[in-house]
Amino acid sequence: MSEFEYDDDEFVSKSELKRAAEAQQQLGEKLVELPEGKLAKIPLDDDLLEAIRLAQRIRGTREGFRRQLQLIGKLMRSRDIAPIEQALAELEQSHHQQNALFHQLEKQRDAILAHGDDAIQAFIDAYPKADRQRLRQLYRQATKQAEQGKPPAAQRELFKYMRQVATA
Repeated sequence: MSEFEYDDDEFVSKSELKRAAEAQQQLGEKLVELPEGKLAKIPLDDDLLEAIRLAQRIRGTREGFRRQLQLIGKLMRSRDIAPIEQALAELEQSHHQQNALFHQLEKQRDAILAHGDDAIQAFIDAYPKADRQRLRQLYRQATKQAEQGKPPAAQRELFKYMRQVATA
């Protein structure tokens, strides 16, 4: 083999290396955006966690923040990022599921306000632990408030109760 021939399995172009480094820096940026509670769920070593927390504190300084993000990217290159990516994906999946449930409950609440007992029965069929009497009471209060032109406090209370039942 001459000195100019490359083994295709080992050769990585400079562009590929740059793309990989940029992807790791973007992953680091996602970590910096996480609140403390969610950040605690990500498997991070002490050095990386400290660098992320520093970036969160200096977010307002333009150049310092940019350089800190680069440092985080550099630290990410020397680590196995698969568990970090997996944990982030699980957090995002959980967030999407919560949003879907929230939208479903909004639709069910609107159906209860529009159709009364039939929609209440449909909700109880979906969530057998729901209290029919409580749902009917909140429905009556909500319709009464709407007729009187009052703020929709009972509608909010109805949604709150439905969310409590759905997540229990």
